[in-house]
Amino acid sequence: MNIIIVGLSHKTAPVEVRERLAIAEKKLAEALARLRALPGVQEGLIVSTCNRVEVCAIVQETEQGFESVRQFLASIHDSLSHEALAPHLYGYVAAEAIRHLFRVASSLDSMVVGEPQILGQIKDAFEEAMACRATGLVLNKVMSKTLFVAKRVRTETKIAESAVSVSYAAVQLAKKIFRKLEETSVLLIGAGEMAELAARHLVAQGVSRVAICSRHQARAASLAREFNGEAFGLEAAREQMIQSDIVICSTGAQHFLIQYDDMARVIEARLNRPIFLIDLSVPRNIDPRVNELDNVFLYNVDDLESVVEANRREREREAERAEEIITGEMEAMVRWLKSLDVVPTIVALRDKAAAIRRAEREKLLGRLKDLTPEQREAIDRFAESLVNKLLHGPLVALKEEANSANGVLYVEAARRLFDLQPPESKSGELTDQSAGQPEADSAEPKSEPS
Repeated sequence: MNIIIVGLSHKTAPVEVRERLAIAEKKLAEALARLRALPGVQEGLIVSTCNRVEVCAIVQETEQGFESVRQFLASIHDSLSHEALAPHLYGYVAAEAIRHLFRVASSLDSMVVGEPQILGQIKDAFEEAMACRATGLVLNKVMSKTLFVAKRVRTETKIAESAVSVSYAAVQLAKKIFRKLEETSVLLIGAGEMAELAARHLVAQGVSRVAICSRHQARAASLAREFNGEAFGLEAAREQMIQSDIVICSTGAQHFLIQYDDMARVIEARLNRPIFLIDLSVPRNIDPRVNELDNVFLYNVDDLESVVEANRREREREAERAEEIITGEMEAMVRWLKSLDVVPTIVALRDKAAAIRRAEREKLLGRLKDLTPEQREAIDRFAESLVNKLLHGPLVALKEEANSANGVLYVEAARRLFDLQPPESKSGELTDQSAGQPEADSAEPKSEPS
């Protein structure tokens, strides 16, 4: 028995491949049933997001499991052949599979390290697999530990605290200037994509009012409806600035729309209340000299990029701490997994050898009718001694290698060499219901559409 992962992500496949392999939510139950029916697959789980499609499976034989899952992924899309898909796929087994799961759930493998959505997506995938009875004792334990580890990473490190996008960096800076964003108002001058995204973040933080000034009236009106705000023409910008605490400027103008003198009059009309200006335009639309005015705080794209870069470095430092947490938890999980196979394999090997010894003894004694009790006892001792000596080397090796990197492979080899039957209990049956409950409930939000 072993745990494997086969899949692809934004790191190994372009979006045109990922989107063809993605499994729609309404088809996930069917896909899980097909996965569970594959030869050698005892338990299975599928994670399908905009950035990755992965199968995690518990298999009886590693190589057969890898091949079955690869063929399964290639069969998802009719026009995607095994040969076309193969260069984009990665595979992990045993300890590295567990490490990969922990890293993905902890957002260390995400496009943006520290983003929260992936944990919700992993949790949803686990719940769907349990609902479809595709998981059992092993995957339930592994996935519960995965959610627990991800929660540890988010609570014991600051991996998600620093803004790593320009638009969100603007929000973080605004929080430093205004204690309560719920009491502030925001003005968009122009309706560029980054400005819109920054406004979305601010609305999510509860800003009290949104106004939009733009040459494109239809676009401004559409955004105003979405943000429950007001739309104006560009000529109303100065008047609206007087009423706004945060101004985000993003237009295609090739000159300064907001001059020093304009800003001096605005801040005077505001009775010197602070105003936060974010110039996302290239070329810049706000005269940089306005920063010389009291209570005027101006940031341009380069300023925000500097904040983002510093935050990225901070997240990298926190990611190193997260890796230490993952390594410690992974080692404990691997020891538990190995214990599931080593002891039953040793027992099975001894039982099989004893059964063979008894059968051969009975055949021999059936042919030798005139043996004395002492001779019969001597044959029994000889047979038992012979079996014990033959088994001594394999059993010692299995025990010694149980916790090594290749422990699972030794167990697999022993089962194949001695033709030992797999455990009788079907992993798909929830033999340990408690294993399906997370060790620590995640406080993360559900996944966003992807």
